[in-house]
Amino acid sequence: MLNHLQSDFIKEVIRCVNFAAIKHKNQRRKDPEETPYINHPIGVAHILTQEANITDIAVIQAALLHDTVEDTDTSFEEIEQHFGTKVRGIVVEVTDDKRLPSKERKALQIKHAGSSSYEAKLVKLADKLHNLRDLERCTPKGWSKVRVEEYFKFSKQVTDGLKGTNTIMEERLEEIYKMRNIL
Repeated sequence: MLNHLQSDFIKEVIRCVNFAAIKHKNQRRKDPEETPYINHPIGVAHILTQEANITDIAVIQAALLHDTVEDTDTSFEEIEQHFGTKVRGIVVEVTDDKRLPSKERKALQIKHAGSSSYEAKLVKLADKLHNLRDLERCTPKGWSKVRVEEYFKFSKQVTDGLKGTNTIMEERLEEIYKMRNIL
C-alpha cells in the first residue's frame, strides 16, 4: 500500500504526463514510424527515474514538459501556473529560443551547458541520451548520414559541459560516443 507522499507523487507525475500528452497530441517524431511525440518526453523521464535513479519530482516534471514551450503553444507562465516556479525555472533553462537560427541555438546550448542548474543538467543529459539512442535505432526522415553525425558531435559538445552531474547517464553517453569514434 502506498503512503500519502507516494500517492501524491504519483498523482502529480500523472497530471504532468497528461498535460504534456494533451500539448503534444498532434505531434510525431521524425522517425520512419512517426512515433507519437509524447514518447520522447516520457522516455526522457524514464531515463531519469529508471536508469539515473532521480526522484526529484520537479526534475521529472520538467523532463516531461521540456519541449512544450519550444514545440507547442504552451507558455512559461502556464507551466508555472500548473507546476510551480521550480519546474518553470528548469524548463526555461532547457528550452531553445526557436526564433533564433538553428546554428545559434546550438551554440547557446554548448555555451550554457556548464552554467546550468543541476536539475537542468539532469534533464539535458537524459534528453541527449534519449535522442542519441533514437538516432542509433533509425535515421529521421529527411536526415542524411552527415546530419546524424553532426548531431552526435554537437551532443558531445553539450554533454561535455554537463560532466560531473550524473555518472550513470554520462557513462552511457560516453559508450555511445566511443562506439561512433567521437572523442
